[in-house]
Amino acid sequence: MYELDYVEVYDLLMRSRGKDYKNQAAEVGRLVRERKPGASSLLDAACGTGLHLRFLVDLFERVEGLDLSGDMLTFARNMIPGVQFHTGNICDFEIRARFDAVICMFAISHLRSDQELQTAVNRLVHHLTPRGILLIEPWFRPAEFIPGYLASDVIRRKDRVIHRLSHSALERDCDNRVKMTVHYADATPDGGIRHIAETVRMSLFTDAQYRDAFAAAGCAAELVDLEHFPRSVWIAQRLH
Repeated sequence: MYELDYVEVYDLLMRSRGKDYKNQAAEVGRLVRERKPGASSLLDAACGTGLHLRFLVDLFERVEGLDLSGDMLTFARNMIPGVQFHTGNICDFEIRARFDAVICMFAISHLRSDQELQTAVNRLVHHLTPRGILLIEPWFRPAEFIPGYLASDVIRRKDRVIHRLSHSALERDCDNRVKMTVHYADATPDGGIRHIAETVRMSLFTDAQYRDAFAAAGCAAELVDLEHFPRSVWIAQRLH
């Protein structure tokens, strides 16, 4: 899905944009154990390069990761030796193991429709132990999105400069689908400047859509405000 050189750029950028993965992982661990004391296992669904798993591995007895991209998982394996990773789509994956907690951090917006949201939530809940915890980090709601939004990030290292530039717009005739065009310029002394471009399509889900998906999957859910999650998190508990 992604080339390894892109994955390296992606990981470096994500770690340099001010997101506190260590404290986010700590808040996840606390929330899970408040609702399921003694929880010892966790699956990070759509884990990418393992940005949260690098810290969660110290908080749970058993952690595993799932992602659709084999290249992302190759990178994650190199960063977190000993963790088991699985290749799969959050809408239809199947792992024999069940987990006290399943998390999906910032990736749920890549689903294409309300139906896919319900399918994914049901699949994630399917992999929970009884009374297990599902935690989802949402993206913007439809009313919060700014059409034409521009973002720019510059990361400087001793021998490298990376510039990420993105433009986001609503899809034509669709008020909850976003087309994000992203360009990367990656400059090094020996390699000069190389250019990477991608187009990402994301969905703007409402609180009602999340609540309906959790209810259909047999969960009680609430949106919780946390210090290190600017858009809060959904936390749901399997009822059986």
